[in-house]
Amino acid sequence: MAMTQDEKYMKEAIRQARKAYALGEVPIGCVIVYQDKIIGRGYNRRNTDKNTLAHAEITAINKASKKMKDWRLEECTLYVTLEPCQMCAGAIVQARITETVIGAMNPKAGCGGSILNILEMPKFNHQVVVRRGILQEECTCLLKTFFKELRERNRIEKQLRRDGID
Repeated sequence: MAMTQDEKYMKEAIRQARKAYALGEVPIGCVIVYQDKIIGRGYNRRNTDKNTLAHAEITAINKASKKMKDWRLEECTLYVTLEPCQMCAGAIVQARITETVIGAMNPKAGCGGSILNILEMPKFNHQVVVRRGILQEECTCLLKTFFKELRERNRIEKQLRRDGID
């Protein structure tokens, strides 16, 4: 079966998420596409950069804006492996991104439909067209595996501390 455009670019976002995973960061990745070309890439680097703003979407928006030489990213589509938080959803609206494609939803922190829907709020001067659940299983699996490994690492470290081994 042929891959759709959304699947093709979500695969690229997943590739970015794997870079975060390799750094021990929560594996979230993002790409921004304009006229069938990726103009911005990003992945979660919050712990690595010790920066609250180092989310995948913010990094990708910064890179895309540099490439476009404009803060407005009209006619661009953002692909992200996990539903954006309130900061990133706000940035997507502020950047005037036309479409956002989401892999996995985030019921605990998502602002693209789960807790809030900042992306499609009619009272804002810009609404984003949203598509959800693209390669959802692959995106979810990456996150679940990461957190399972993290819990196991934390359990082992706690045990080592209890046993007096650092």
